[in-house]
Amino acid sequence: MDNGLKAKDPDLSVDLGGGLALKNPVMTASGTFAYGEEASKYLDISVLGAIVVKGISLEPRQGNPPPRIVETPSGMLNSIGLQNVGVDVFLSEPFLGERGATVVVNILGSSTEEYLKVAELLSTDSRISALEVNISCPNVKEGGVQFGMNPDMASGLIRSLRETTDLHLMVKLTPNCGDIVGIARAVEDAGADSLSLINTITGMVIDVGKKRPVLGSVVGGLSGPAIRPVALRMVYEAVGAVDIPVVGIGGISETDDALQFLIAGAAAVQVGTATFLDPCVPLNILEGIRSYMIDGGMSALSDIVNTLELG
Repeated sequence: MDNGLKAKDPDLSVDLGGGLALKNPVMTASGTFAYGEEASKYLDISVLGAIVVKGISLEPRQGNPPPRIVETPSGMLNSIGLQNVGVDVFLSEPFLGERGATVVVNILGSSTEEYLKVAELLSTDSRISALEVNISCPNVKEGGVQFGMNPDMASGLIRSLRETTDLHLMVKLTPNCGDIVGIARAVEDAGADSLSLINTITGMVIDVGKKRPVLGSVVGGLSGPAIRPVALRMVYEAVGAVDIPVVGIGGISETDDALQFLIAGAAAVQVGTATFLDPCVPLNILEGIRSYMIDGGMSALSDIVNTLELG
């Protein structure tokens, strides 16, 4: 500032409802930050709004056969296959909450019963602040249909989870459904506290020399900057359709990306694929948002969120 006085530090806190208050709007994305222990060697994870850990299932999962990752133009295709240690091991190991981080646990299951059991076990641990419900998982009992592709299945799952846990329920939506607004409204009505979107977009890559798919599972999930315009559009649509907070995900790599999601109405953002290049990207984005607010004379995050001007 020209007068030599230090600008007042803006209030970056976010209330996502359902008992989930964040110190700032920058979170990590599930599946890209593992369980946070590795990244804690490079940054103070307690500074971020929240750490969303890798998806946890009832039993350990080995994941898909290799190769499981391939680079694409402005993105990455992965077919990890939800590999994880299982809920019992997760709860028994050193925990991010002990490092001062706000912990959100992504949960998954092949049936409603599995989701409910995982939620029940995690709800007994006071170090966990919220559950992010991955409804992109195949529902084995329903012939392989994904929960997130069917409004009735999605709402039924969330309604059952709402009866099982008092933890904040953040529901992660898939962009591969035909009507993301319909799914968003269905899970809101069923008791979701917030939404996070988008998950990866299904894609594939072929080795033309071998005439074979590059990924061992043939198809995978596309993430990174390539999907950002699609994610931004879907977040904008969801914000206009529901009354609960929306968390934006998809190709966020720098401050400008995050600001676009906030301006479109997202209450917070998650940073994923970019952390493979630099685990400190979420911190850089946080500092960028703070600087943007100071430069613009903004006092609270509400001065940014949902301020898109049309026409």
